Amino acid sequence: MTIQQLKYVISVVENGSITEAAKKLYISQPSLSNSIKDIENEVGITIFIRSRSGIALTKEGAEFVGYARQVIQQMELLEDKYISHLPPKTRFSVSTQHYTFTTNAFVEMVEHFGQERFEFILNETQTHQIMEDVKNRFSDLGIIYICKNNEAVIRRALEEAKLVFIELFTAKPHVFMRSTHPLAEKQSVTLKELEEYPRLNFIQGSYESSYFAEELFSAVSVEKNIKVSDRGAIVNLMIGMDAYTISSGIFPKYLQGDKIIAVPLAEDEAMHIGYILNEKQDLSELGQIYVEALKKYGVIIS
Repeated sequence: MTIQQLKYVISVVENGSITEAAKKLYISQPSLSNSIKDIENEVGITIFIRSRSGIALTKEGAEFVGYARQVIQQMELLEDKYISHLPPKTRFSVSTQHYTFTTNAFVEMVEHFGQERFEFILNETQTHQIMEDVKNRFSDLGIIYICKNNEAVIRRALEEAKLVFIELFTAKPHVFMRSTHPLAEKQSVTLKELEEYPRLNFIQGSYESSYFAEELFSAVSVEKNIKVSDRGAIVNLMIGMDAYTISSGIFPKYLQGDKIIAVPLAEDEAMHIGYILNEKQDLSELGQIYVEALKKYGVIIS
């Protein structure tokens, strides 16, 4: 088994398919497939389950990838110190649901760090992918929320992945909408009042269900529903039409001036926002800085 082969495995995981990984690595798909098979034969486990829809890590494969990442990172440190003679490059990665405050806290962490060489990753992605990223040690931690509707399913998924959830703060649900929305002047709104307007949700891929949704009350059926993959699209749709989304209520005005407002949702629910880690993992120094930056936003809404 070589370092290059370990890099191949990690590339397949990060790209989600052997085809895409082969393109990024500038090698043929058969060559990459054969290399993966050689590793599986050598270590005596199946790393990937292959199907028409793509590839997925096995339980043993996820553990193998976690160790492979550590080996690659240590190898890069050795190369920097003894070959390139560069100061060590610090790596820190966060996978998160689509929240503005996670980006703001990330900026604070980067500014606090202040060293010349680093690789920082902020990955806004789907709920299940956040769990996969943390489990496979692609990310140091992940940011999700738990509520009454999704708690049983999310906690079971975390337990199966051997992840723990640590709450940061609790937020009451708010409705994000443009400032000229017909309901914008109300002190609070109900789900009933929102029925005639388009609802905006983030896509959750093959785990499309209310339990993995980023928006509260996603199980409530609506006639008009728009699903998007990134935060910028939701913001533009809210500004351009009388659409809405339900989230935490934290949305700094400097991003869109007064174009978007947050109106309290008059329903009995709460978002317990927190971070997830592997069971036997402690927060790194950068992780602690990032978490402390996140906690400030809990103070804003308390």
